[in-house]
Amino acid sequence: MSHSLMGKILRVDLTTGAISVDQPSVAYYRRYMGGWNIIADVLLREVPVGADPLGPENKLVFAAGVLTGLPCSGLSRNAVGAKSPLTGAFGAAEVGGWWGAELKRAGFDAIIVEGVSPRPVYLWIKDGVAELRAATYLWGKTTKETLGAIQEELGDRRIRCALIGPGGENLARFACIMNGLKDAAGRTGMGAVMGSKKLKAVAVRGTGPVQANDPEKIRQMARGMAQRVRNGEVSVGMHQYGTGVRVEGGVLTGNLPVRNFRDGEFEGVENLSAESFMPRIGIGMEGCYACAVRCKKIVQTQGPYAVDPDYGGPEYESFAALGSCCGVNDIVAVSKANELCGAYSLDTISTGVTIALAMECFEKGLLTLEDTDGLDLHFGNADAMVQAVERIGRRTGGIGELLAEGSLRAARRIGNGAERFAVQVKGQELPMHEPRYKRAMAIAYSVSPTGADHNHALHDAFLVTADEDGLLARGTVRSLGVLEPMAVESLGPEKVRALLYNTLLMVADNCLPVCIFVRWSPDQQAELVRAATGWDVSTYELMKVGERALTLARVYNLREGFTSEDDHLPERSYGPTTSGALAEGGIDREELREAIQLYYAMMGWDPETGVPLPAKLHELDVAWATEYLPK
Repeated sequence: MSHSLMGKILRVDLTTGAISVDQPSVAYYRRYMGGWNIIADVLLREVPVGADPLGPENKLVFAAGVLTGLPCSGLSRNAVGAKSPLTGAFGAAEVGGWWGAELKRAGFDAIIVEGVSPRPVYLWIKDGVAELRAATYLWGKTTKETLGAIQEELGDRRIRCALIGPGGENLARFACIMNGLKDAAGRTGMGAVMGSKKLKAVAVRGTGPVQANDPEKIRQMARGMAQRVRNGEVSVGMHQYGTGVRVEGGVLTGNLPVRNFRDGEFEGVENLSAESFMPRIGIGMEGCYACAVRCKKIVQTQGPYAVDPDYGGPEYESFAALGSCCGVNDIVAVSKANELCGAYSLDTISTGVTIALAMECFEKGLLTLEDTDGLDLHFGNADAMVQAVERIGRRTGGIGELLAEGSLRAARRIGNGAERFAVQVKGQELPMHEPRYKRAMAIAYSVSPTGADHNHALHDAFLVTADEDGLLARGTVRSLGVLEPMAVESLGPEKVRALLYNTLLMVADNCLPVCIFVRWSPDQQAELVRAATGWDVSTYELMKVGERALTLARVYNLREGFTSEDDHLPERSYGPTTSGALAEGGIDREELREAIQLYYAMMGWDPETGVPLPAKLHELDVAWATEYLPK
């Protein structure tokens, strides 16, 4: 087995209690690298067509990658995947922290969890040995209570846990899995899958090394990145504020979602900007395993809400979703809601956007005080927003039950046209980047196999600036031959091409996995993989790793009944905002459809149906997947 890989995948059958180990070939690891590709392989080969995402046939996959656990910035991540209970499609989420590195140090590259336990359990892994332990006494506890109890039971404060709180236990469809208390595998409802299996936590302790083929090269690159961070050359300001500085600019451009993506102006937006609130309530910054960036906020307040610093602090996606998207500019209330999402294991994006849907329905009379159990869900009501988070996590009352289903299902239950206010793609709520402003996002959200997601999309702002020669001044895709700047509002072939190249690299990041906040170039990532494994990997090969994962995810969704008709934006995106920069905006449906079809063709998929061509699957060395294509 190559260096940096353990060569072992742990398989746990919760129904029978059986635990075994798979030992894939070197070819398997090089073809897939980890993360998304391992998830897609398991879902296609092992999960039956039409399986209930919350039933015993679904499988939950924790997958590290070839770079996970090396002592270098940005290499602490792992992916988690299953059939999504939120979308019914390919489900995957990525997360940093310390757990992924600990899993590798304990001797495994991935874990496949099967079946359903008859009673709550947690999985305990230490240095290559795994066992299931009773967790009935942990059921109902928050993530902090659970983490502390497991560490106390096992007598080791250095144990790392991937775990769920009551949101996952109560099968909130957008429940997440927390790596510790500050890092969330947020999207697609993986916490609900974990809860459905009665698996409270995966506790890991590893004392073995994650070796590299060329450890001196890894050390050299780690030192170089740390120096660039210190010099302010990369990840500028992240170690001081994390994400979400100069949020006022998001109002000026229209990028910041306001009141369920409806409005364009927001009074008090400066309260939500990280450089504004961190001096007031911030008490420090933390980082992931071996990372020099240290971009994680820690906030603490005593009133009017007591915010626990052990849960970190709100990043951009969180304070925009729970803040401006709900019309709330009180950062203390937003920080409390963010803490509750961590304690209950809820995705902050889906939580905020789903509450925003309820607020709009409430203001339009589609929900009454009786429906909301007395919550006054007007936009801007900070206390009601905080209470709604708690009710979702506990599934208490009618409103908790309703909103825990996610925005699309909730809108369908509300009826009376409420679906037009559900801002989602394939059932997953939009992130906090407005596709009417960033038009590459419009394409990316539409075609994403996981539903709307910004982490494998292209942010158009990187494409608009020229250097003194008139060429593209910055951006990852410049090194791939995207040479000329283009307008933010473009949906033309040049934008589709730039998006495609960027997406392949971003999905490759989800396989290695690598953090997007640490600015390794494509060539540097290939260099890292070569140093880690000894393989003669190129940037081209890494792009093919991303393309393979993206295509297998597409095949999985087609197998589950999704078609090109599901590749579209929410109704709201085709019209303007009520005010502000996008008051004249709105995506042209036909122009977007043409861009999507061109994307299909560039991917080697049928340009009308979006079905990958058999030749493409052969070219990607996954011909076995042709049997899952629509007949």
